[in-house]
Amino acid sequence: MIELTGVSKSFNGQVILDNVNLKVAAGEILVILGESGTGKSVLLKHMIGLIRPDAGEVKIEGKNIAHHTERQLLKLRKDIGFVFQEGALYDFMNCYDNIAFPLREHTKLKEKEISDKIGKVLTLLDLKKVEAKMPAELSGGMKKRVALARAIVLDSKILFCDEPTSGLDPIRSRDISNLIRDISRQLHCTTVITSHNVRNALRVADRIILIAKGRIVFDGKGDEFRGSDKEEIQEFLV
Repeated sequence: MIELTGVSKSFNGQVILDNVNLKVAAGEILVILGESGTGKSVLLKHMIGLIRPDAGEVKIEGKNIAHHTERQLLKLRKDIGFVFQEGALYDFMNCYDNIAFPLREHTKLKEKEISDKIGKVLTLLDLKKVEAKMPAELSGGMKKRVALARAIVLDSKILFCDEPTSGLDPIRSRDISNLIRDISRQLHCTTVITSHNVRNALRVADRIILIAKGRIVFDGKGDEFRGSDKEEIQEFLV
């Protein structure tokens, strides 16, 4: 489904990604762990074409998107849902219109059809009571739910979540992590999540990778991560 081969990226002479190789299978939930500034978000943005590599290939369903035109990338992104770190809701739109935005922007559905699709997503994520509210009226956890609803409303095959629990208390963080896991399973999405929260990662991931100094220093199951005595993992856990 997703394959990165020899991906490297530098900004102003600073190496952010250094010859990264990674495969994500269809339907898999992968969590990318790492400290701030280690390249987690940069890696994720390569997968959606928001950043292009200095070297290497980024393949989505066998197609190298590293040199795609903006038009080609736009077509690709219709199959990808993206939950940004702070939710990135439009503060001048209510929740319903935030969720409807990609449908109005990327499809030719009539408003009745849009309403039907949104109704299903609102029910799935238990958002019926907030559809008329503005983002400023929502709690942090509820904003994340609305952002997730917007990400999946196009029936996305792939779901990318950049630090989806950032800024939430431990209970809300757990709830959002569980929700992403459950939605991914229910919709059979290939899901990639960046995080620095080990507990949440162990809860939701089929597989975990740890990035340090621009390289993948661990790639395996949660139990293997938890039981590893690798120096990089121990430093991350401290």
